Amino acid sequence: MAEAKASAKKFTLGTGRRKTSVARVRLADGTGKISINGRSLTEYFTEDKDRAAVVGPLQLAEMSTKLDLFVNVKGGGITGQAGAICQGIARALKTMFGLDTSGAAAPPQSEDGTAAGGGNFAQRLRESGFLTRDSRMKERKKYGRKGARKSFQFSKR
Repeated sequence: MAEAKASAKKFTLGTGRRKTSVARVRLADGTGKISINGRSLTEYFTEDKDRAAVVGPLQLAEMSTKLDLFVNVKGGGITGQAGAICQGIARALKTMFGLDTSGAAAPPQSEDGTAAGGGNFAQRLRESGFLTRDSRMKERKKYGRKGARKSFQFSKR
C-alpha cells in the first residue's frame, strides 16, 4: 500500500534563500494548487507584491495551472520569505526540465512536439532574475558601538 502511494507523485525539489529565510519547494504535476506551510497563497501572503513574486517564475514558464506547489518556508519576514520561495520555484523548474543556463541544451519536448517553455527557458529565468540570490543581509552589531555603524556620542572633554 505504501509503495503505491509513494510512487503516485513525482516531486522536483528546489531550495531558495533570501536574507535569513529558507524555502524548500516541491513541484508536482497537478492543477495549480499552491500550499505554503499548509496554507493557501492568498491566506499566507496578504500583499500583492509578495504573491506576484511567488507566481512570477510559474507565469514565465506558463505552468501556473499545470503544477502543484508544496512549500515549507522558515525564518525572516514576509517579503524575504516570498523572495526565497521565488528562487526555490525557479530552481525546481530548472531541475524539472533538466536545463542549463548556457542555453546550449534544448529543453525537453512535450506531447505536442513543442519545446516546454520555449527555446531558452533557463536563460529567460536567469535574465528575469529568478535564479539569482539576493545576498544582502543585515550587518552585525560591532563591539563598542550602538549598532552596526552607529557610535556613542564623542566627548572631547
